[in-house]
Amino acid sequence: MTDPDDPGRQAGATLPTTRLAEWMSAYVAAWASNEPDEIRALFSDDARYRTEPYAEPWVGPEKISDGWLHLADTPGSFTFDWQPLAITDEVSVIQGTTRYATGPVYSNLWVIRFAPDGRASEFTEWWMDQAYEAEADDASTGPAVDHPPPVQ
Repeated sequence: MTDPDDPGRQAGATLPTTRLAEWMSAYVAAWASNEPDEIRALFSDDARYRTEPYAEPWVGPEKISDGWLHLADTPGSFTFDWQPLAITDEVSVIQGTTRYATGPVYSNLWVIRFAPDGRASEFTEWWMDQAYEAEADDASTGPAVDHPPPVQ
C-alpha cells in the first residue's frame, strides 16, 4: 500500500525530513552523553564512519563507538547547531556549527547515508576551524596558509 500524499512511498514509511531530524537529535544526544548504547544505536551493522573524508573508516557499531569514545568531547563542553542542505530517501547533507566552551568554533559538513531501517550506514564529516577561516579573511595577499588540522 502506498502513501496517498506521496504515491512513491510505502504507507507508514518515515519521511526523509522526519528521519533526519530524529537521527540528528539522537546523534547530538549521544554526543552529549557519550553513552555507548546510544552511539551504537545510530549505526547499521556494517556502517562506515569517517572523521575526515579520506580517513580510514571505523566499521560497525562497536568500532564506531570505540573510536567515538577515544575522541570524546566532555559532556556539556559544546553546543551544536545544524540545518539540512539536502535530503533524499538515501542520503542527507547537513551544515553545522560546533562551539566549544573553551573557545574553538568549527564549521561542519556531514554526509549521512541511511539504511532502510533509519540507522546510518555511512557517515562522513568535514570540519573546519573558523579561526583558520578568519586568518584567511585577514590575509592581505595570496591564499591562506595551509594549516594542519588541530589535534582532537
